[in-house]
Amino acid sequence: MKNGLNPSSNIGPHQGDGRLAKRAGVAVIAMALCLAASGCSLFGSNKAKPAPLTEFKNDAITVAWSTSVGRSPVGIVRSFLFGKPVSYAFSPAFADKLIYVTSREGSVAALSEEVGRQVSQIDTKASLTGGVGLGDNIVTVASNKGEVLAFDFAGRALWKSDVSGEVLAAPVMVGTNLIVRTADGRIFALNRTDGKRKWVFTRATPALTLRTSASVASKRGTIYAGYAGGKVIAIESESGKPTWEATIATPRGATELERVADVAGVPALDDSRICAAVYQGRTGCVETLNGNVLWSREISSADGVALDAKYLYVSDTDGNLYALDKTSGATVWKQDKLQRRELGTPLSFKGKVLVGDATGLVHLISTENGELIGRVSTDGSDVVSLQAHGDRAFVQTAKGGVFALSVK
Repeated sequence: MKNGLNPSSNIGPHQGDGRLAKRAGVAVIAMALCLAASGCSLFGSNKAKPAPLTEFKNDAITVAWSTSVGRSPVGIVRSFLFGKPVSYAFSPAFADKLIYVTSREGSVAALSEEVGRQVSQIDTKASLTGGVGLGDNIVTVASNKGEVLAFDFAGRALWKSDVSGEVLAAPVMVGTNLIVRTADGRIFALNRTDGKRKWVFTRATPALTLRTSASVASKRGTIYAGYAGGKVIAIESESGKPTWEATIATPRGATELERVADVAGVPALDDSRICAAVYQGRTGCVETLNGNVLWSREISSADGVALDAKYLYVSDTDGNLYALDKTSGATVWKQDKLQRRELGTPLSFKGKVLVGDATGLVHLISTENGELIGRVSTDGSDVVSLQAHGDRAFVQTAKGGVFALSVK
């Protein structure tokens, strides 16, 4: 997972795909529930061990190159108890055969996609809180002061814009706008040329929500975002006006903790549907045209989903990985040999599925039958970002490791 409790009440998680922040939110929920029960051990031997793994002797997935850009701060759960989250999930961006990566320390490195060699570096002179956003000759990041910073590819500062809120998600270029989402769920459209605010979308949030680094998805002039209460919302990118709102799952339970039911990851899009998973809720798809719910299943996840031509892939909160028919929601297969490994958002790549876990492993799975067919180790820390670009998949970890993976 990648979240934390964003408390409107200063207890701990909020919205925002990064895995470290989200994992913290879920940990805080578990801690709160644990403290409410008698005889509960937070740090003792009561925690179930991850499922044992079998060894692979094939080369279906290998590390092509690796480097490090600096780790994120730790101590997330303790911080949330004081209402001050400190961990962040960073994700890379891609342009012109380069991969742009950053970390809390504030420098943005441009690495050769082929061999991982650093080509250039931008010193932002700021402490950063989210991943990199890229556009035509523009690199954008967000600081811990709630500022969005823009540079050209040569490292020259272009503009700075204050959004007055913590930014956990990487900025997204949509047309002439730079879309920025803050941890409290607000979505800003900034002019990509000068950073001036064009519009801001806000909505009320419950007392407790998951803290995630999820940004937004976009297609054909529409922005799609997941929210608390199991909601997916479509917003016009030029005006900021909502066009529809769909409910994939309704909050249930007697307490605020039990009623946390948030879309924690970035929704996945194809030509006619948008799909998402809800923590303590359901996984489902709705029509992009009007928001009509096509189907939903009782599968809870604190991460995003992946789509290919036939299937939807989702990892649930127990560590099961599902392939569902994306038209009907019917189960095609279920992989249950990765339970309790805190899986992240799956990635559909080269006709296979990849998924990272909290121990830095990336698992390779057959799309036909769900069989485990390969595995690779990174640096032992949480896989906070797993993306595909060109012929490779790219990982960024909580320790700041960046890994290029080759898949056969």
